[in-house]
Amino acid sequence: MKKLIAVVATAAVAALGLTGCAGSTGASSSSEKVSLTFWHGYTEADGGVLDDIVKKFNASQKNITIKTQTKTWAVIDDTLLPALSSKNGPDIVAMTSDRLPVYAKKHALVDLDDFYAKPSSNTSKLKAEAVSMETVDGKKYGVPSGFVPLSVIYNKTLFAKAGITTFPTTWDEWVSDAKKLTVDSNGDGTPEQYGLVLPDHATVGNGIWPSLFEGNGGSITNAAGTKATIDSKANVETLTYWANAIRQDKISPTGTDGIAADKLFTAGKTAMEVGGPWMAGVATASKIDYGLAAIPAGPKAQAASAIGISLGVTAQTDTAKQQAAEKFLAYFNEKSTATTWSLGSGWPPLRTDVSAADVDSNATVASLTKIAPNTRALLPGVVDSTDVLTAIDTATQKAVAGGDPKQLLGDAQSSIQQALSK
Repeated sequence: MKKLIAVVATAAVAALGLTGCAGSTGASSSSEKVSLTFWHGYTEADGGVLDDIVKKFNASQKNITIKTQTKTWAVIDDTLLPALSSKNGPDIVAMTSDRLPVYAKKHALVDLDDFYAKPSSNTSKLKAEAVSMETVDGKKYGVPSGFVPLSVIYNKTLFAKAGITTFPTTWDEWVSDAKKLTVDSNGDGTPEQYGLVLPDHATVGNGIWPSLFEGNGGSITNAAGTKATIDSKANVETLTYWANAIRQDKISPTGTDGIAADKLFTAGKTAMEVGGPWMAGVATASKIDYGLAAIPAGPKAQAASAIGISLGVTAQTDTAKQQAAEKFLAYFNEKSTATTWSLGSGWPPLRTDVSAADVDSNATVASLTKIAPNTRALLPGVVDSTDVLTAIDTATQKAVAGGDPKQLLGDAQSSIQQALSK
């Protein structure tokens, strides 16, 4: 999953036939047999791990059976509303967290506030920033199944060749090392090797530029997600700093998106890339000796936006099915299950009481766990995140191409505010 899904659902609320966020009513009995359908988009090894967790849950229950169906994230986003409308949808669904506010607003998901209030839900130890992704208008509509910080993957061989022995921890050090790692052998102005690839649009998880803005004390919106704040002085400074480093110092190519960035790194044509946990496996397959490190700190903070996945209970469930679904979510949140899921999926633990030492048998997970404390949710609760992210992409891409950062962020401010006001 190289970027969060940004497909706008087209089915109308009326077509759903759903009038509220609570599941439909129905009799419930502890002896009643309940069968649930669970859609998820974990198509790699992580999917097998999740399916095994479901099998173990089923084995622990006398009256509950969950059947998983693996689909791509795009297919889930395209088909969820029509399936729920015809009463043929899933009872539990995994989705990229940027889509959860959309489905909550369309009354397709159950309000889980009462579930969170129960000690038996095992939610008290979940990371607060991860839970914030599940919150829309003050109510919780999901449980996190993934919350991973963007991090920097780097080529250790190229670092050694350039004489760099430690990974940079500040922006200035990052740019300085990127210059050392940039190689333009024939002097034609187009490096054969870049020190860093910093995409200027369609970035991984859409979170690279928000991470940089936060590193200098900036933001995209206010905490409530109701007011645009992207045209702040801090953000102008950030965009100016990085546009100059890319355009003038040529530490990164221009006009690059997240997919092209991956290709440059695996081809050994860039020494550093900001990416997600899957890049560790990609680097291994490409026979690159790699390291993982936190995004270096900006003038105000070290910050990294998160890639998130949410588990929701759909509004087609009756009382018995909702209770059964919540029982599974509680099982998923248990410390032992959370540790198993983290180690098997490659995602850092979702609980605050699972440490890097608890997952040190997976070096990638342990590294990401050490980075995770400064992870920030990306646009939590914002329904029209697609338009917001498009406005950011437009500003960053044009700034790197030579546009005026202040003017571009001013234009983005208007576009984002319009999206938030819908």
